[in-house]
Amino acid sequence: MFNRRNHTMKINSVFNKTLLFVGAIVCTIGLQSCLDDDDNNAYYLRYPNALVTVKGAADDAFFLQLDDKTTLLPTNVKTSPFGDKEVRALVNYSEVNEPSGDYTKAVHINWIDSILTKPIAPDLGEENDEVYGTDPVEIVNDWVTIAEDGYLTLRFRTIWGGSKKHFVNLLLGQNPENPYEVEFRHNAYGDTYGSEGDGLAAFKLDELPDTEGKTVKLKLKWKSFSGEKSAEFDYCTRKAVTPSESAITAVRSTLELR
Repeated sequence: MFNRRNHTMKINSVFNKTLLFVGAIVCTIGLQSCLDDDDNNAYYLRYPNALVTVKGAADDAFFLQLDDKTTLLPTNVKTSPFGDKEVRALVNYSEVNEPSGDYTKAVHINWIDSILTKPIAPDLGEENDEVYGTDPVEIVNDWVTIAEDGYLTLRFRTIWGGSKKHFVNLLLGQNPENPYEVEFRHNAYGDTYGSEGDGLAAFKLDELPDTEGKTVKLKLKWKSFSGEKSAEFDYCTRKAVTPSESAITAVRSTLELR
């Protein structure tokens, strides 16, 4: 059982092999001085300490949605590094003792890096397999694998040859008895020989029925290397807490994905 901020993930079976990380290119903000001063700070700043949604606010400002109830106001960055796009991102931040206005906390962004952020893909019927693929992945039971703030964020593991970009998508399920069922799809385009590597992708769940404030079970299905698998997440429709809505778009990932 995986628990984080009252969101749960229950994986029916787990694929557990050695992790091969592919490095992320981060948007670094004021990091060098910290790294030179203190080894402990250098270690702390090397890794993300939160998964957030980057959202636009008035006057080209932005803020970070930490979870369904917590918002962060950056004090050292005035405009979003990602323009007017709403994206999920990994961030390393430090709380600061400064006014936060209408937001929960004021923070200093040490670095921030967007992850692939996409809407639910359209159902193409008989062409789903050809377009979206049926190549296997393993969903990693990790703190970044979570349903929150209207997104399903997934860390997944598969084989990367490095010759082509892989195509990942989330489709609505085909179960008429469960409208809260989705399916993860992966098309490797034949790039299936190489080493294990992990990817991150986030999918906006605004096409699911409104839960009307209730928490329901969101069922995720995917094809793994050992057959069909599924997992359940606690899910509640995103609450309207943003000062302004930003466009949802597919953005750069840390891996060769699209």
